[in-house]
Amino acid sequence: MQRAVFCLCPLGWAPWSPRLVEAVIFGCIPVIIADDIVLPFADAIPWEEIGVFVDEKDVPNLDTLLTSIPPEVILRKQRLLANPSMKQAMLFPQPAQPGDAFHQVLNGLARKLPHDRSVYMKPGERVLNWTAGPVGDLKPW
Repeated sequence: MQRAVFCLCPLGWAPWSPRLVEAVIFGCIPVIIADDIVLPFADAIPWEEIGVFVDEKDVPNLDTLLTSIPPEVILRKQRLLANPSMKQAMLFPQPAQPGDAFHQVLNGLARKLPHDRSVYMKPGERVLNWTAGPVGDLKPW
């Protein structure tokens, strides 16, 4: 995968595919073949900029689609994938580190809480401010 330019990421056994994580970690451009996929960690990973999206019905033309991508577009995607923050957002190091997958999961859960949008991570932020919510949330349960 580290030597490949493109990595196929068809829909797997879940609403997202672990192949996406593998592709990003190895710096391989993910070719996302899943019409209804839920992309993980969208706050940290610019999927539209690093991936290639192929409709399931267009799989027979995959070779033509991939060879038609201009080299400068491929290089731009590879440069984005080479950014250490891309890999960091997909990994669960011990102990947790700002911007890692653990923080991405917490941010996703925080979005489900009934808070106004001011407490959520903004694009480009690496650490969520957990004390920014209502005062009642700071009390131990």
